[in-house]
Amino acid sequence: MTLLKTSSLNAIAVVVKLLVGLFLNKILAVYVGPAGYAVIGQFQNAVTMITGFASGAINNGVVKYTAEYSYDEAKQVRVWQTASRIAISCSIAFAVLIAISHKHLAILFLKDPEYGSIFLWFACFLLFFVLNALLLAILNGKKDVQRYVLANISGSLVMAAVTGALAKGMGLYGALLALSINQSLAFFATLFLCRKADWFRLHNIWGRFDSVAFRKLSGFALMALTSAAVVPLSQMLIRNKLGQELGWDAAGYWQGIWKISEMYLMVVTTTLSVYYLPRISEITNGAELRHEIVQGYRIIIPITALVAVVIYLLREWLVQLLFTKAFAPMSELFVLQLIGDVVKIASWLLGYVLVGKAFVKVYMITEVFFTLLFVVLSYVLIPMYGVKGVTSGYLITYVTYFLTISFILVKYKHI
Repeated sequence: MTLLKTSSLNAIAVVVKLLVGLFLNKILAVYVGPAGYAVIGQFQNAVTMITGFASGAINNGVVKYTAEYSYDEAKQVRVWQTASRIAISCSIAFAVLIAISHKHLAILFLKDPEYGSIFLWFACFLLFFVLNALLLAILNGKKDVQRYVLANISGSLVMAAVTGALAKGMGLYGALLALSINQSLAFFATLFLCRKADWFRLHNIWGRFDSVAFRKLSGFALMALTSAAVVPLSQMLIRNKLGQELGWDAAGYWQGIWKISEMYLMVVTTTLSVYYLPRISEITNGAELRHEIVQGYRIIIPITALVAVVIYLLREWLVQLLFTKAFAPMSELFVLQLIGDVVKIASWLLGYVLVGKAFVKVYMITEVFFTLLFVVLSYVLIPMYGVKGVTSGYLITYVTYFLTISFILVKYKHI
């Protein structure tokens, strides 16, 4: 499976996901406004953190070792069985903790105990959320791109139906409720698609715990847990700073520009996870690895830069299309955000080498350091430049990250 072929197949899922995202974005903007949009961002970050820990954070490891052991089904099965035991045990434990502390979580993340029931719903559906992610990781590692694409399309359609209906009928509460359950409902669609795959047998997924597989997965767990903790937390801290300094509408403007970045970069980031992670994991030759990286820069960076330019030229029209007039101040945030996006993708092409080659310590140190740098820069620049201070900090962070990762990989002779 080549990068172009994978990108083409993945583009189908991305187009559907993008259209769903545009639809839901408009629904949420209309029914919750800028301040409510910021609250939704806070909850999405909370969900990312909790599910990262509840899954045992082993899904990238499942992708890597499923791809690496493509020649040995017995080793793959030991990885899957161990991963399922970790994921199920952790998700049940976290579901209980969430249910017990649901009101405290609502105050911590959403500043309102009335949203405690949202976390109860989340606790009830958490197991299915985690199992869905595990099945997708296996499909990714098996390079079963067709099923992987169909599963993602199914998840997007479920998300559109559930979020659209609940947000329209129940406003902000309905939107939060949908976000707490929709990925869990997608599990049943993914399960249906996997049922006829050659590898899909219950005894392949649920079996004995293998200590060797656990040690291998634990390195990826440390990397994923680091990201699951620091990245969403950094966004929450920045939103809180914006809310305190400039008001929650300002936090909503930044959430809006961040969402635009997420939507148009989706085709790149999903291709990186679907193609690059398993591909880099299986490469053992340095020249072959350099070829893959160069190929990525030749194809992905020009496309990302071109789309960023188009978005900048259409920025005012896009704000009206995707949001409402209340979000008009977002138009001033595009320049630095879009430049930062291009640099971000350039750095991620190198950063995936750290994940694929299991550079655990280097990954964890750089992830924590540069996430902290983003928060510190934002806190310093927000009082000086307003919301533009966050986009400035974003650009500076990723320029520094790109230079650092380049230096590390050159030093260790991986590029």
